[in-house]
Amino acid sequence: MMNHRLGVAGLLTAAALGLAACGSDDKGGDQATAAAKANAPAAPKTITIAYQAIPNGDLVVKHEGWLEQALPGTKIEWKLFDSGGAVNEAVAAGSVDIGLAGSSPVSRGLSQPLPYEVPWIHDVIGKAEALVVKKDITSVAQLKGKKVATPLASTSHYSLLAALGDAGLSGQDVKVVDAEPDDIYAAWSRGDIDGAYVWNPNLARIVKDGGHVLVTSEDLAKEGKTTYDLAVVTKDFAGKYPDAVRTWVAQEDRAVKLYRSNPDAAATDVAAELNLGKDEVLPQMKDLIFLDAQEQAGAEYLGGGLAKNLYAAARFNKTLGQIPKVADEASYASAVNATFARGVGG
Repeated sequence: MMNHRLGVAGLLTAAALGLAACGSDDKGGDQATAAAKANAPAAPKTITIAYQAIPNGDLVVKHEGWLEQALPGTKIEWKLFDSGGAVNEAVAAGSVDIGLAGSSPVSRGLSQPLPYEVPWIHDVIGKAEALVVKKDITSVAQLKGKKVATPLASTSHYSLLAALGDAGLSGQDVKVVDAEPDDIYAAWSRGDIDGAYVWNPNLARIVKDGGHVLVTSEDLAKEGKTTYDLAVVTKDFAGKYPDAVRTWVAQEDRAVKLYRSNPDAAATDVAAELNLGKDEVLPQMKDLIFLDAQEQAGAEYLGGGLAKNLYAAARFNKTLGQIPKVADEASYASAVNATFARGVGG
């Protein structure tokens, strides 16, 4: 949806250009041009976006070039990251403006605290992340003493520890191997690990190569341990360029609507970004839950529920010794910003 201010600015700019083309020598043209400039939203010269190889709407926006079209005067730099922990490091280093990270690393980031906020939910993680193991392992309890790989500080790591806890095990009972998703698949192919908690597309690749799923993040969500893929934007960037953030959210919302109206088209875009076939990608996308802007702005998500989830995740990570401290609950609530989704979906 086009932002109202953008629409007004565009009409004013067009009017000013039309007067100049007619050769008007009165001050009306200059005044219209000045008004257009005054009302035009501030736009950055460059936006650096940290994205991940996850089959959601972010890849649709990237592949279609929608943000580049919506902000023609801005250079969009897309940088690929392997995990939310790596995105947190990039934010801390000041090298990205907008990024994708799972809810567990975001809860960790807000506990530090990192100077960012959450304006968008890329997806609610369901069956798209799971604990996959060798065929001879039939229960989580049998993982005691085994090697299980997962990216540390990720939603998968959080879910792995939750699954182990449900089985009466801790992270010390299992040899947890820190590895990024592509490296996890390579380790599985070599026979170096007994299992992994990881997300698609590497989850699907491991299952295809003989692994079987014991627990999914959808299972854990039923116990109140819901995980998400979230967008984060630095507070500095959101403060300086709110219209650019709103424009970005509008493109993400557009991707969700494309998936709902034409899942084949959305899957084709994602498949091209992941170098996979559409028929491989579509089932992976169906394992995620996508929410449009209007749904996200409600009380269950950006309107309150997500903040409670992030606070609970932080406390869980603190209990496990994964972070040294938990911020006060208000800090997590203030970091979830529904304003942009309301502006797009209202």
